[in-house]
Amino acid sequence: MKQSVFFIWLLPVLISLLLFLGDNNKSLGDPNLRESTFKLDKIVDGFSRPTGMSFLGPNDFLVTEEDTGKVKRVIDGRISQTVLDVDVSTNDSRGLIGIDSTNVANKTFVFLYFTESSSKDDGEPIGNRLYRYELINGQLTNQKLLLDMPAGPGSKDNGGPIVIGPDNNVYSVVGHVAGDGDKGHETKAQNFKRGPDADGSSGIHRVTIDGNIVDSGILGSTESLDTYYAYGIRNTFGMDFDPITLKLWITENGVYSNDEINLVEPGFNGGWKHVTGLAPSNFDYTELVTFNGSGKYSDPEFVWNNTVSPTALLFFNSDKFGPDYKNDMFVGDYEFGRIYHFGLNSKRDALLLNGSLADKIADNDSELQNNIFGEDFGVPTDLEIGPDGMLYVSSLRDGAIYRISR
Repeated sequence: MKQSVFFIWLLPVLISLLLFLGDNNKSLGDPNLRESTFKLDKIVDGFSRPTGMSFLGPNDFLVTEEDTGKVKRVIDGRISQTVLDVDVSTNDSRGLIGIDSTNVANKTFVFLYFTESSSKDDGEPIGNRLYRYELINGQLTNQKLLLDMPAGPGSKDNGGPIVIGPDNNVYSVVGHVAGDGDKGHETKAQNFKRGPDADGSSGIHRVTIDGNIVDSGILGSTESLDTYYAYGIRNTFGMDFDPITLKLWITENGVYSNDEINLVEPGFNGGWKHVTGLAPSNFDYTELVTFNGSGKYSDPEFVWNNTVSPTALLFFNSDKFGPDYKNDMFVGDYEFGRIYHFGLNSKRDALLLNGSLADKIADNDSELQNNIFGEDFGVPTDLEIGPDGMLYVSSLRDGAIYRISR
């Protein structure tokens, strides 16, 4: 009798939970591609919340795990070893997030972005930090701190991908680092004119591979400001350089709406916290901080009116998919586990958007259908081109790495 009563009480709870999952995690199926001419393979699994990849050579790459702080090496489709284990804070969007690597003078440098913790058991966060390591004898060693940025007041919107630019400098992102109620930093980097000086938050930062300032800084030469490449950023999980124009593009996450894709010129101002999405026609641009004219606001090149929480962004600098995809843009999303495909115009300063998307705004999901390349990848946290020229996808949900070939 007691078991029956308990089940009757539990049944509506289970139904509500299923409805919640259906509404909030629409990516519950197996990954699939829209075009039958492509092939999808699971290369390796067994990861705990993988966030990024970086190739060292053919069939040889590193994978970061968000919550364990481990960097694992995959060789010939198998996890061969853990090459680094760092102490990370894991609340909300904290953790081991970004990775990229490069070879300089016969040395392999690996760059990591993570919220460093005071202890192994998820202690107090002590900073969102960019480190450089050297791969020696199968381990990441010779740690060097390149950037030390805020990890509070809250644990949300920390960023942050890493990209080695065509200028061989290191680009990384930290968000506005918010707490409850989206309460984050209120400095000049968030366009608060009367706020304190920029403190590293809400920015794309650029340093040399040794952590030095590039030239004298774009926005200014004072400490914390001299590494900013762009500012007014709420939160970014995707960043890549156009292989033709060598210009930077990013995804940006809005607040329940107005997710963006942006073309980022040096000194770019994303508008946060005064404007998200396309600026209204009556917007007063004098509200924005310009850092004595060195910073300049520009509208996004694409906006999702209903949030999808865009993740990774990649220019497909490969001919393996044919001319219809070469140097085009791929973008992942959190909400549906999708990978979107966008072409660019001849000047490569805007996306090719036709029909109902010509206004640069996706007003509803039906307008996006022609741009969906794949779906149900869980959360595609990273998109990379392998030495074989194929597209690799890390899935946070599946704990796996997939390869898309043609």
